[in-house]
Amino acid sequence: MPCIQWKTSAAISAEQEKELREALGEAIALIPGKSESWLMLEFEPERRMAFRGDAQEPAAFVCVDLYGNAPAAACDALTAKICSLAQSVTGVKPDRVYVRYLMTDTWGWNGSNF
Repeated sequence: MPCIQWKTSAAISAEQEKELREALGEAIALIPGKSESWLMLEFEPERRMAFRGDAQEPAAFVCVDLYGNAPAAACDALTAKICSLAQSVTGVKPDRVYVRYLMTDTWGWNGSNF
């Protein structure tokens, strides 16, 4: 049950969002046991953001929420992919992207918890 929230000061067109959805759907498999079939995505483009005191250059904050735990190497691989996508799809440089991972043992769906 992964959920990725992509917040950015950059604009995201419908075509770019589709490209991100497809790429993140594949990339989530870098985390053992995770797949696109349970992936929820949320995009928040054109957010007011400042990073390192600079509000002009685009930035992004990507939150990856996971049910259960993930190995550090898998998170490293997913972070690399997210930063690559930020640059290639939205023009946000990797050094202007933060990726946060939250892992939990309690996750609700369909009226109950896993």
